[in-house]
Amino acid sequence: MSADGEHTEALARAVRLREQKNARAHEQLVSLAARYPHDAAIAYQTAWSHDSLGLEAQAVPYYESALDGPGLSAEDRHGAFLGLGSTLRVLGRYGAAHAVLRRGLDEFADDASLLTFLAMTLYNLGESREAVRTLLKVTAATSGDDRLRAYRPAIEYYADRLDETE
Repeated sequence: MSADGEHTEALARAVRLREQKNARAHEQLVSLAARYPHDAAIAYQTAWSHDSLGLEAQAVPYYESALDGPGLSAEDRHGAFLGLGSTLRVLGRYGAAHAVLRRGLDEFADDASLLTFLAMTLYNLGESREAVRTLLKVTAATSGDDRLRAYRPAIEYYADRLDETE
């Protein structure tokens, strides 16, 4: 098996262990990241592992490496934007979280999960009006509730006019 094939299989094994909540997954991912520091997929999975263990600060450089390198699938790239943005927000790095989530939205326009975390970040930045507007638009666009969907045009209209009265 080629070196590429070996590290791809090692990554697949580590991800399976992580999905099974096996503690060995984390050490295997950290080891793989040290051996292959420019592999975006390994960096992303290692970041995810850190995050899932509550090691948010240690996850950040792995997320950044994953987004800086080539080779992530669109799904994993989306996950890296979401993971990094939400992690930075949890760490109180609101400006950085805002920038990452906006970058993610540049690639994944109107994505409800990115917009939701952006709304939380906007709230943390003191931009409550924009946070509420964003959440109203996400709710209107994604709700499966028939009664709410009936009011979608009104919700979307008033999301941009929260202070308007007759």
